[in-house]
Amino acid sequence: MQNQTDVLIIGGGAIGVCAAYYLWKNGVKVALLEKGEICSGCSYGNSGLIVPSHIVPLAAPGMIARGLKWMFDSESPFYLKPRCDFDFISWLWKFNAACTNRRAQKSIPVLHQLLQASAALFDELAHAKLFDFGFAKKGLLQLYLTAKEFHADRAAVERARQMGLQVSEFDADQIHELEPNLRTRAFGGIYHHEDAQLDPASFVRHLSDYLARQGVAMHTQTEILKFEASGNRLTAVQTSRGAIAAKEFVLAGGAWSTQLLKPLQINLPLQAGKGYSITMPAPERKTNTPIILVEARVGITPMNGKLRFAGTMELAGLDLSINQRRVAAILKAVPKYFPDWNPMNQIDSAEIWAGLRPCTPDGLPYIGRFAKYSNLIAATGHAMLGITLAPATGKLVSEIVLGKRPAISLEALRCERFN
Repeated sequence: MQNQTDVLIIGGGAIGVCAAYYLWKNGVKVALLEKGEICSGCSYGNSGLIVPSHIVPLAAPGMIARGLKWMFDSESPFYLKPRCDFDFISWLWKFNAACTNRRAQKSIPVLHQLLQASAALFDELAHAKLFDFGFAKKGLLQLYLTAKEFHADRAAVERARQMGLQVSEFDADQIHELEPNLRTRAFGGIYHHEDAQLDPASFVRHLSDYLARQGVAMHTQTEILKFEASGNRLTAVQTSRGAIAAKEFVLAGGAWSTQLLKPLQINLPLQAGKGYSITMPAPERKTNTPIILVEARVGITPMNGKLRFAGTMELAGLDLSINQRRVAAILKAVPKYFPDWNPMNQIDSAEIWAGLRPCTPDGLPYIGRFAKYSNLIAATGHAMLGITLAPATGKLVSEIVLGKRPAISLEALRCERFN
């Protein structure tokens, strides 16, 4: 006998679990399907930064030039692995077309709306006190080694201020005042007052456990074998643990979304961007504020008595292998900014992790119904903003399912926008 539900969510990361939460909250019978365990993918080891400040998409002017420059540097923060793969070449072509100032300026207001909506929803979740997920609004400090990089970002700072974000420029003395425990070589810093942090694994797992206690079915360790359809509607999925029928299906499969769609003959331009994190016990002298080392593209997040260092964007396909040189490059960047601090000395006590971020060609996620199947909804392609945008995406999914007018226009997020 088939399991039956109103909405079946495919994917047990932050996006899928948040979609389940907002659907459940609206009285919808919902079930979630995950091929592994809840939060076993990219939601587990990311930097845990909630960044309403990150209004510029990944597909920004100059990214292709940087990628080509760094292509043969195995320690570079942005790495394009050369490979003969039609989907990858097609994605690169579209990414290159999106890396223009005109396209970026069109994407910024869309991202800003999504980011602001998610920041407000995180505040609601924190105040609801359903569970503790390490949420704290300490802001975010971007550190710059050189005057060149610092001044290059001033235009972005002004744009952020014009959009109502609270941003401050710091000199060396102000940086020391914020972080008195650490001597820094930084030329200057930019402080984003409204940014926050959380423990991403704690957030996703606690929210999933909360939903399970409310009766939401969590089908873990369950793989999809095939979809069943009638006309332009999906009717069920055959899984490794039996069939599940539903009225609506939500695809929140992250970097694996493209592979899940291929049997349905749907082409969704998406590439996996591998990122790394290294989590270790916090030393006595440590940063108190989340920090991004700008030139190195490395994030440092204090997290429940530990520190997490995160970085790199490696476009190398669905490859979860850990490159130790890239791990070392993240940690070796720290003493360049903080000469008295070398986290490489603690590498033996660290948890090293790699995850795959789902990257679209224009840096905007896919949210909305597919044209080919009217009851299949996309909620994927969030790149490095998956944890930040999870609540806003989940709420938008609930509005789509319920037939409500979405609070944010979905036109720029359409699944077929590259066709």
